[in-house]
Order: sequence, then structure tokens, then C-alpha cells
Amino acid sequence: MSSAAFRGTVFAALVFLLVQLGALALVPDFDAAGYQQFENPEDPTNSLLYIGLILVMTALMLAAFKYNFDWVVRAFVVFTSGLLAWYVLGTFLPGILAIPLSAVVAAALWFYPEWYVIDAAGVLMGAGAAGLFGISFGLLPAIVLLVILAVYDAISVYGTEHMLELAEGVMDLRVPVVLVIPLTLGYSLLDENPAEEAALEDETANGDSDESPNQEDIDENPPDVTDRDAFFIGLGDAVMPTVLVASAAHFAPAQSLGISVIPALNLPALTAMVGTFVGLFILLRMVFAGRAHAGLPLLNAGAIGGYLIGAVAAGVPLLTALGL
Repeated sequence: MSSAAFRGTVFAALVFLLVQLGALALVPDFDAAGYQQFENPEDPTNSLLYIGLILVMTALMLAAFKYNFDWVVRAFVVFTSGLLAWYVLGTFLPGILAIPLSAVVAAALWFYPEWYVIDAAGVLMGAGAAGLFGISFGLLPAIVLLVILAVYDAISVYGTEHMLELAEGVMDLRVPVVLVIPLTLGYSLLDENPAEEAALEDETANGDSDESPNQEDIDENPPDVTDRDAFFIGLGDAVMPTVLVASAAHFAPAQSLGISVIPALNLPALTAMVGTFVGLFILLRMVFAGRAHAGLPLLNAGAIGGYLIGAVAAGVPLLTALGL
């Protein structure tokens, strides 16, 4: 592995880790604050509702890009980032501080979207979103959600390829829908055009063209990602497996590991984290080999597999671990 690939792998893993640890730290406070989004978190149809919302939002974003309403998408994402930052910061800061700091996050994204601003906002946004959904989706709904999203991810990248069109539109917006992974020292996103620098497939980028290359072209002439100054990973790739991590910490009938700063952490949640990183390292190996792949099939499969192993090891019956 080249030094650039190593740096990129370490940085991506660090961002994923911060999102996961942040979500776990927020679980008890979000639960105490009554932030649960569904009246019955054990209802698996909650997952179908969320999938429906994703499809609607995808269609609206594609329409916005087609009809040159990109600024609407950017404004919505920046507002959402500020809102989630307020949810997160408000758990340990008084409102008189949380509100202006959240406004600073939104303002920084709007006026100075450098890569570290985007990544910092992405970590806040990702931890907040994963924590909220983690306490809102019980074990079965969380697993159903991850399985359906993994299948949808694969179809939208390898089949319909509409995720490529969505990604091309999002990358120019410089918002934390995608996380920026710098590969060189001194890299500046403000000096680059992300859409020209890298193509994003299923929110995981590693090529640049206006048309999607076929598999034969990829195999014969794989682009060297490490020749670039940065690559991009979708925030959803970090959030979705973390939903199961947070759900396992909140709903799995397993004893806490007793870590004071993250009291919600138990063995099933820990092994779900480990499984996510196994999937991430496999995914990044493919990315650095020059082959674009959907991220969620590997990441979600790793999270689910790791969770089930940890649950069984913690003495939780398999059917109980599945939420059945």
C-alpha cells in the first residue's frame, strides 16, 4: 500500500470512528431528551417509511439538479447540518451556547466550505443522525433498514446508475453529504472542482468521467486513485452501519462494557463497529485498486455480521438478537 493510500485509509477510518463514537455517546442523552422518532421503534414498517423518504428525497434532488435548483439542495443540506449540530451540541451545552455554535457550523459551510469544515460538520451531522435513528429503530427494523439500503445501493450503482448522476450533482455543492478524504498535505478543496477531480459511485468516489465506465474498461485500465489529491466517501456510508451500532447499544439485551465516556457501549455494538471497519477496509482496498463499488453492501454486511457475532457471544439468543 502506498503512503497516500495508507494516509487515506487512516483518515477515513478516523472519520468513521468519530461518527460511531459520537453516536454512541449521544444515545443516552437523546433517549432521555425524548428524541425517539417513532412511537413503536420495534415496528419493522418504520424502515419502509424511511426507505420511502429516501426515494422521495433522491427524486427531488435529481429534479433540482436537472432544472438548475442546485442552490435549494445546498441550502437545505446546510440548514439540516446546523439543525443536527444543534441537536448534538445541545446535549452537553446550554442553549445560549449551542444555538450560536450551530449557526456558526451552518455559516462556515455556506461561506467557507473547506474540506475540514465539511468533514467536521459531517461528523457532527453523522453522529447526530445515527444517534437519532439508533434509538428510533429497534433491532429488527435496523437490520431490515440496512439490508434494504444495501440492495438499493447496489442497484442504484450497478443497475440504474442514478446514484452516479446524483453524486455528480452533489459534489459541486461542497456540503457534508460527502466526506472529503485528503491524500496530500496542504490539500484545499476550495482550489479544486470535485466533480472534475473524482467521480463518486454510491457516495464512494474513485474516478472521473462524464459517463460511467463499463467493467471491462475498469479492469483493463484501472485509474490510480492515489494520483489524486483527495477522494470522497458518502456521509451515508458512515451513518447507515452506525445506526445498527447505536441500535445495538440501546436495544440489545447485553451488559454495558462499563466505559464511562460511552456507557451505552456493549459487546454487540462493539463488534458491529468492528464489522463496519472490516467492510470499510475491503471497500477502500477496492477503491485504491481502481474499481468503483457500492459502499453499503460491504459496510452494512460487516455491521450486521459483527453485531450478530457479538450478540451471540454476549449470550443473547439469535432470534432475540434479530428482534424476533
